[in-house]
Amino acid sequence: MDHVDIEEFFAPIGPVRVRSMFGGKGIYAEGRIIALEVNGDLFLKADADSAPRFAQAGATQWVYAGRPGRKAVAMPYWSVPEDALDDIDARAEWLGLAIEAAERSERAKRRRPPRR
Repeated sequence: MDHVDIEEFFAPIGPVRVRSMFGGKGIYAEGRIIALEVNGDLFLKADADSAPRFAQAGATQWVYAGRPGRKAVAMPYWSVPEDALDDIDARAEWLGLAIEAAERSERAKRRRPPRR
């Protein structure tokens, strides 16, 4: 997906910023990363609160191979549920869940004590 396609997909939540990363793209809303584009596929941020809803909707978690000889790494990003592809209201709901997960993640990071 190019930047224009991504911006159009995320239009229900307002403007997003797209940055190249990981050989793909990071998608940011309100300064928080809420999604990734990898090899043409979109993955929305989820967490312990929202991941079960993604799984129930038939979405799959993004997993990458990692370093040779090590096991695959599951990331907190899930494929876009089918209903979000054609239904703008459903899309807005799923994108809202991604924003909420990003906000919870940010709050949790602020509460952690600094590393020594």
